[in-house]
Parts: sequence; structure tokens; C-alpha cells
Amino acid sequence: MILAIVPARSRSKSIKDKNIKLLADKPLISYSIKTALACKKIDKIIVSTDSQKYADIAKKYGAEVPFLRPKKLAEDDTPMILVLQHAVAFFENKGEKIETIILLQPTSPFCRVSDIKSCLQLLKKPETDSVVTVCEVKHNPYSDMVLINAKGYLKYPFFTTDKPLHRRQDAPLVYRTNGVVFAIKRDVLMKGKIFTDKTRVVKMPVERSSDIDNKDDFEYAEFLIKKS
Repeated sequence: MILAIVPARSRSKSIKDKNIKLLADKPLISYSIKTALACKKIDKIIVSTDSQKYADIAKKYGAEVPFLRPKKLAEDDTPMILVLQHAVAFFENKGEKIETIILLQPTSPFCRVSDIKSCLQLLKKPETDSVVTVCEVKHNPYSDMVLINAKGYLKYPFFTTDKPLHRRQDAPLVYRTNGVVFAIKRDVLMKGKIFTDKTRVVKMPVERSSDIDNKDDFEYAEFLIKKS
């Protein structure tokens, strides 16, 4: 089974009830659910939440909520790996076999079905434990990052390469994980890993890599939706 998990705890500190806050008249969490439902390769879509209110909204938009997450797994410092392992264990204790876990963050509303499919396809490659989505960084550390020492002098460049970088364009391309899609093999996850030395990547454009965390992020997301 390919299990998609949308984690949506309540009690967000940055914005009250962030995961169900309306974005273009729909709860933020609904975007991830809708995309997962449209991906026919996924066998089951669940929302892991500690809130009955969140659960009711998730069910309204088509996700399953087979349990309410224990409060001890819904704290500010709860590692995501424990949340995913809890969900897998729930189904395996019922005798269901999980092969692949897809983590979809509710704060990334611009994920597309093609992003999920690309991750799943890449996960089939030999010597692959997991696949994550990435995007190019806005500020390349090879050309933009500096260090200021105790005397106030600047060290530039902070990162160096084998050859001098005379132009910004000569710097190596650098990417960041954008948190949109994580595809993980079951055995890797249950051993406490998401990232390994056999993690592959799917590149996404920066404009679809939004991670909504504050009011400005919401406003920018609204702008993008209206623009598209």
C-alpha cells in the first residue's frame, strides 16, 4: 500500500489554527488533500491530527482520519518521523501492509499530482531509500554568503570551490529541500530515517515551493492563486 499522510496538528504558534485557515476561501489543509486524492497511485490518504475539529474538516474534503493523534505526538518539538511511524504502526497493527509513505505538508498548497508521481517513479530506482522535492535557493551561498570575524572583518567567499569564482554565474547550483513531498520506503522510515545517502530529488520551481508559516506567506499565496 502507498499511504499518503497529511500531518495537521492544532495549536500552531505562528498563526492560530494555521492548517485550517482559509486560503482563497478554502481551508489550507484541503489543498494537500485534493492533490493526494487526484493521484491515483496513492492507495489511502489520511490526516494525522490531534483535533476533532481538524478531523471533521479533513473528512469533509475527502481524507480519512482513522485516529486522533496522541497529544504527546502533537507538541511543538515532536519530530515528524515519530508522527509518520505512529500512523504506519496503526495500520500495521490492523494487519495492513505499508510499502511506501508519502508525506504531504498542509502548508504547501501548490503541490501538483505530477510532483507526487515523479517522486514515486524515482523511488522505484535501484539503490533508492527516499525521494524529496527541492528547489533552487534564492541566495547562493557560494556567491552571497559571508562570514564576519571577531574583529569585524569580512571573509568572502565563505564557501570556496576548486576554481576561483569570478562571476556569480560560475557558482555551483545549490538547492534546498522545500518540504512539499517526501516519498519514503517503509523499512527506511521505521528505522528512523527519511534522509539517507540514497535519497534522490525531484526539482520544483521556486514559485510552487511556498511553505506557509505567517501572514505574509498567506498573502503571497493568495496573490499566486489569483495570478494563476
